This record gives sequence, C-alpha cells and structure tokens, in this order.
Amino acid sequence: MPPDTIEIQLKKGVLGLCVLSLLNRGDNYAYEIASRLSDAIDMGEGTIYPLMRRMQTDGLVETYLVESTAGPPRKYYRLTDQGRSALEGQTADWRTFTAAVDAVLDGAPPNKNIPAEAAADAVPAGDAQ
Repeated sequence: MPPDTIEIQLKKGVLGLCVLSLLNRGDNYAYEIASRLSDAIDMGEGTIYPLMRRMQTDGLVETYLVESTAGPPRKYYRLTDQGRSALEGQTADWRTFTAAVDAVLDGAPPNKNIPAEAAADAVPAGDAQ
C-alpha cells in the first residue's frame, strides 16, 4: 500500500473520533468542524457532511438551527448522551491501540493486559532511567 494511501486510511479511521471530540467541547456547524479538521489533520471538507449525516442517523449527534444575519439559518450539531458514551469508548480504544503500536515501533515486548490509562503513561523498553 503506498504511503499516501496509509495516511488516508488512518485519517478516515480517526475522523469520527475527532468530530466527537470537537463537539464535546461545544456545539458547532459542519463547515466549522470541517475547517478545524482541515487545519489539524488536512482532511477535506467534502468528507465531513456524509459523516455528520451518519452520526446523526446513529444517534451520536443531534441538530438544531440557528438564525444567521448573513444568510440562511445554520444547522448546528451537538453530542447526545450516546455520542458522549461513544467518545469515551473510542478514546479508550484509541489510547490502547496507539500505545500498542508505539510499543511495537519502539521494540517493546507485547503486553495486551495494559489498561488504556497505564498504556498511555508507559515508558518504552530501553527508555527507563
């Protein structure tokens, strides 16, 4: 798989988690979410709209309209309780996964029993002082 394809797949895999995290900080509209993700992880604007619809269908977010002085009302998104639960679970999964990948990259022996919190703070083998 070419490196650019790997990067694209990694971005797609983490996009939902990033959206949930942004919305956990406050309600927002899709264009602003897309702009922030474009700045942070170079994700294209067109990717966000289908994801937002899917997240709404899955019950992770809900929408409401806010009047705008410069055009039509904007559709804002906010997390639901289900969305907050999904964020917690996905964050724990992400931390466990990245700790495992970091351990492999650093040459540490595998340890599948490390809780996410401990894995995030683990010192790779050879780095302990």
